Amino acid sequence: MEVFTCARCDAVLTAPLSRVAWIAYAHHTYGNGVTLPVLMAAGTYAVDPEPSGPPWRRWNEIDPAEAEARGVFAPVYSLSYGAPGAIVMAPGDAHGTVLIPERTGGFCCGLDGRDGPNLACARCGEEVGTRIDDCSLWQATWLAPNAVRRVADGPPRPVMTWSAVVERERGTPPVDAYGSWNPRWELAVSVTLAHLVAASGGAPVGVPDGPLAAAFRRSLDALLPPGPPALRADLAGPGLPLPDPVPDIAIVPRHPQTGEPWAPPPGVAAVPLDAEVWLGLAFHDDRLPVPTRGRLPDGVERDDPLPPRPSRPVWLVDQVFRHTLSRLPAVRTPWLRALYDRESARYL
Repeated sequence: MEVFTCARCDAVLTAPLSRVAWIAYAHHTYGNGVTLPVLMAAGTYAVDPEPSGPPWRRWNEIDPAEAEARGVFAPVYSLSYGAPGAIVMAPGDAHGTVLIPERTGGFCCGLDGRDGPNLACARCGEEVGTRIDDCSLWQATWLAPNAVRRVADGPPRPVMTWSAVVERERGTPPVDAYGSWNPRWELAVSVTLAHLVAASGGAPVGVPDGPLAAAFRRSLDALLPPGPPALRADLAGPGLPLPDPVPDIAIVPRHPQTGEPWAPPPGVAAVPLDAEVWLGLAFHDDRLPVPTRGRLPDGVERDDPLPPRPSRPVWLVDQVFRHTLSRLPAVRTPWLRALYDRESARYL
């Protein structure tokens, strides 16, 4: 466990926290006017591996070799030249901070950080971070990496085994009570879709019927060439029997603490998916309620309320898909670069 303290006066600014894997869609918006929940679970934090915040430079001001050295392999609108390593946590885990009154601007329903850091250390007044809670943005508190120090506060949380991940972690429900897709599902699927398209090599990819098809088939059919599937993708991971036949591409969970993907059998390409969404796909219960009288038999569900069903297919979140694709070295291949350019041109 760790706490973060003010780099100027050493005041403690957070509750004890455990580090978890970086969330690839942490900076991305979702929908229009949608109120998103808190990004991070209480008691956890993640570290952005890329620079964030101002100053920014447009793509035409950047040498492509310099961008590649930073892990960006295709044109993007702009790149941050701020400090790397921003820390994100749940707002409720921030202690000893106060809002800076003149920095409380937002687009619609709350704070979005447009005026710069809006949190200060309550003891010394040093700017230490930014509270975000505007609509279409994840509710979060971001600590500036140069304004805080990380201090050990007890033993680190042990890294869970894959068996423990399956036993302890709860899969994120795919839909809410109103039939809307959970934003985490659509965003996580959009990240994985970029990896899946890159792993295809430009060939059509088929997925089995069921929840995997609901998550990926529509976008795969739109992005890859038409025709009979040349490759097969399926779920693989802890707690599941190996698919038969063995797929060409395995959609595997990312460890929630380390971010490392589960390793499939040799010769099978691995495509990572956030563990909470992978668990929801791998261990879903698609049994429909059935009429019955008297005492309910084991394994039979009540029919009130009915389980929620999605009212539409999963949508590709284009900004997340393109952001992920631009960070994959495979995007330099001609066919994938052409796909990337075509998708990007739709938003110019």
